[in-house]
Amino acid sequence: MSSPRPPRPLPRLRWVLAALCALTLAVAFTAPASATSASTSHPRTWRVSVGAESHDMAIQTMAFMPGTIWVNAGDSILWTVRAGEIHTVTFLASGQKLPEFNPFDPMHVKRQGGSSYDGHSYYNSGLLSNQGSGSGFPAGSTYTLKFPNTGNFTYWCLVHGMFMKGTVHVRSAGTKYPFSQADYNRQADHKKAADLRDGHRLWDATSDKADAATGTVYAGADDDVAMVMRFINRHVTVHVGDSITWKDPGMIVPHTITFGPERANIFVPYGDPKHFAGGQLNSGILLPGHDFTVTFTKAGKYSYICGLHDFLGMVGTVTVTS
Repeated sequence: MSSPRPPRPLPRLRWVLAALCALTLAVAFTAPASATSASTSHPRTWRVSVGAESHDMAIQTMAFMPGTIWVNAGDSILWTVRAGEIHTVTFLASGQKLPEFNPFDPMHVKRQGGSSYDGHSYYNSGLLSNQGSGSGFPAGSTYTLKFPNTGNFTYWCLVHGMFMKGTVHVRSAGTKYPFSQADYNRQADHKKAADLRDGHRLWDATSDKADAATGTVYAGADDDVAMVMRFINRHVTVHVGDSITWKDPGMIVPHTITFGPERANIFVPYGDPKHFAGGQLNSGILLPGHDFTVTFTKAGKYSYICGLHDFLGMVGTVTVTS
């Protein structure tokens, strides 16, 4: 059974109050160091969350939480993935441009570099997911890196590119910390809640478009904050000879439309979408802004999946009547 759609937007007055509360929280989170953030010469391990998700995994978010962290030389950071969607923690080499993610490149999907960051070489966590190998890739759930050298270092998720960036500021050992771990945890909780709200609003807006579009199914949705990992209008009924068009309305996330048992390489199209009467059919990678149309020539009930995100619940059915 599909997840319930989120409630409609609040009345204007409640939105104003919510905005004022958000502003107050934002000021609190950027305030000077708390009284408990004392200087220390003992190395510490700091914790950062990677991504977040709704309880049913339908909404996935793209953020490191906190996005900016201050540590001292000798400290370590432990990144823990909090979502089924795959992510990476990647420090690029000096002068290296952010590459387009390639799931077949070992430099992108497997761990690279040691456990102590040198400040200029390529370091990569490999793929991370809280679903492990259930994501379809060999994926870990944590990544730890020590920072022996001072400096300001930017890192990325290779999967989500420019949409998912973090910063580590490393100061000299013994410097007073501007925030405690509890401060960072509160920032992370606030960011997670805001991003999930964004995802639900996106889901609602895309559902409105799906309700108004005949013969159209939206393959998820995403913006620069969150991803909806559901086919929207995912259970449809048509007649023999009718067609359905799947559209990917997002900005970054690809999908597939896959009927029947998956073949080894879901990235390659197969089957005949112009005369589908059951069996194996695959769109190949459906990129944002693209669509895939299937004409159904035989009555029956046909189940399909997104071969990249079915483990998150991205599945649907088409019932064809005579």
